[in-house]
Amino acid sequence: MFSSYVGENKNFEEQYLNGSIELELVPQGTLAEKLRAGGAGIPAFFTPTGVGSDVALGGFPIKFKPGSHEPLITSQKKEERVYNGKRYILEESLTADYALVKGWKADEKGNVIFKKSARNFNNDCARAGKICIVEVEEIVPTGTFDPDSVHL
Repeated sequence: MFSSYVGENKNFEEQYLNGSIELELVPQGTLAEKLRAGGAGIPAFFTPTGVGSDVALGGFPIKFKPGSHEPLITSQKKEERVYNGKRYILEESLTADYALVKGWKADEKGNVIFKKSARNFNNDCARAGKICIVEVEEIVPTGTFDPDSVHL
């Protein structure tokens, strides 16, 4: 599981701490860029976000041994470079076999419009998947949308 925030989800926390799932924490903007880059065919990119963090330095617990607080899998140290005097770390892009997203409207050809906050990440998530499955509130005839309003 890649996540930027696990929050108050006690079930998720319990699964992580008891070793049922793997978790890689990623800053939200970096997560969005990992998806965008993956969908664009870019394998990796450098970002200043996270430089010097436990995740970047390596050793952050990704998965615990069942019944223990001892790490089974830890993060690897991220490659670091300096450009114009500023430190950056290398982040690999994310792709998936399937992307599941929620849209507002789609036409019969599969053009999709996202609404409000769904425009933040759904496009990047959709493009990062080899196959994208979109659930929409309404399917309309082809030609109904202004072509400039299509997001996907």
